Amino acid sequence: MSKNKFMTSANEVVRAMGIVFGDIGTSPIYTLTIIFFLIPPTQENIIGVLSLIFWTLILIVTIQYAWLGMSLSIKGEGGIIVLKEALISTLKKGKRLSVASALAYIGISLLIGDGIITPAISILSAVEGLELIPDFGEVTTLVVVLITCLITIIIFLMQARGVDRIAKSFGPIMLIWFVCLFVSGVYYILDNPFILKAINPLYGINILLSNGFVSFVILSDVILCATGGEALYADMGHLGGKSIKVAWIFVFVALFVNYFGQGAYLLKAESVFQILFSSIRNISPVLYVPFLILALLATIIASQAMISAVMSLVFQGINLRIFPLMKIKYTSTKLRTQIYIGSVNWMLLFAVLLMILIFKSSENLSAAYGLAVTATMTISAIFMAWIFWNKKSKLKLFLSIFVLAFDLIYLVSVFTKIPAGGYWSLIIAALITILIQIWIQGSDQLRKKFRSLDLDIFITSFEQLYSTEPALKGEAIYFARILDKVPPYVVHCTLRSGIIYEKNILFAVETADVPYGINFSELKEYTKGLYGLSVTVGYLEVPDLLKLFKLQGISEKVIFYGVDDIKTGKFFYKMYAFIKKITPSFASFYNLPYNKLHGVVTRHEL
Repeated sequence: MSKNKFMTSANEVVRAMGIVFGDIGTSPIYTLTIIFFLIPPTQENIIGVLSLIFWTLILIVTIQYAWLGMSLSIKGEGGIIVLKEALISTLKKGKRLSVASALAYIGISLLIGDGIITPAISILSAVEGLELIPDFGEVTTLVVVLITCLITIIIFLMQARGVDRIAKSFGPIMLIWFVCLFVSGVYYILDNPFILKAINPLYGINILLSNGFVSFVILSDVILCATGGEALYADMGHLGGKSIKVAWIFVFVALFVNYFGQGAYLLKAESVFQILFSSIRNISPVLYVPFLILALLATIIASQAMISAVMSLVFQGINLRIFPLMKIKYTSTKLRTQIYIGSVNWMLLFAVLLMILIFKSSENLSAAYGLAVTATMTISAIFMAWIFWNKKSKLKLFLSIFVLAFDLIYLVSVFTKIPAGGYWSLIIAALITILIQIWIQGSDQLRKKFRSLDLDIFITSFEQLYSTEPALKGEAIYFARILDKVPPYVVHCTLRSGIIYEKNILFAVETADVPYGINFSELKEYTKGLYGLSVTVGYLEVPDLLKLFKLQGISEKVIFYGVDDIKTGKFFYKMYAFIKKITPSFASFYNLPYNKLHGVVTRHEL
């Protein structure tokens, strides 16, 4: 490998640390503290918990996501929506298809819910480290909450301007963070190498078998070490699987060494309060404040990565028509995933602040954390096993079923969190799932009520009108969902109102099952003066339609699009009509020039 290629690869690996591993990389701040807040830090418990953490990182993050998940990419893209598309491509229409879609929608809802809780617990846990600053005095819960809220507000205010400039520093900062985790872990392991016997999985099995129901409580917090693991698979599209896998090797070593180091420190420590921060302070009080600042930066990066992931997920959902249209703004010249959706940003901010104000500490918030992540992991594992079954890939099928069994055990365990605050994950996911269902079912019902005209019938009427009425000069574009059916607003404009241009083009934008790519059909002449053209775009693309028109030699004088006026007496469809009314129109979403636009209203009774 040449020096330039090596440097490029090294830069990509470091970049992956900043974009992919922020969430899982900050888990050591709170995971062991939360676990031993619930159970006594005896030698047996410490060894058993560390064994569970080690094998959770191996089974769920490494095998499920880094290997099985990444083998199921579509054109290098990953994530639960990609898994759904990969599965659907192996299924026939029917109940199985409906089940797969429903599971995917639940998974999407849970991931967005995770995007609300992750910034809250990450930033809270870092700010709580202020309580251990030497000679700093007592820091009250109110001060911690206020500082956390202030940092959270600043992070979300930054979104509209984009983080492209400062994002270059994310990778190096996280690299330093992981180096510090590794070094501090090694320091305590060398002092007590006995702790390394926790690698033996029997210790993990033993702690579960010897604690009865409490084992589920332990597991419900052990899973926190793997939160953010799905990012390995979900973010591979814009970083590449190879750089993420190489980065994960380094990150995995840093994480497990640090967890084991915290365990070694805990064997001799008298307190389980803020274990990571206490262990650093014990090494050197002088280094504590710089480490605390580094921890705060790492949690901000983790929060930023989660916000970007939610924005990207919503964006994919918009293109797949499971979410309503929302105004999209690109904030990065290099990363497609760095987008800004204003409505999503402010709803996320409100929800994150609400979580901080309700729970007030990372220990309390941990009760709501983990359920959404674990349920999403389980759904992903179901999809993987289903795909490998259909593909008859025996080895991967066996491993995916093995991983699914562990996911299901963890899923059962996190249900113990529901009474203590886990219900918030269910509430958030339920609200998003309801929104998806309202939009999908409302759109389906609208399409059924859509009095479209068959293309053949329209052509016959158009020919008669075009041959008898004078045509206006220029080219007119009419948007349609599909070219075989002519929308009622087009019929109204042309056949009923007699608005005919020299060249009338029916134009359809269709979403492909793959992430990227823009493919045109041929411009087809149906009859004199009437043409049809469609473009298929990847679900991660927002095409510049004006540029696409120019590429096809179209010089549009006017652009017509339909506006739906929905009248209904049913509450469900009233909700759909309200959402449709407050969200951007098709023309606004694609930034079409208003000086050429003509919106034509069509009333529908639902």
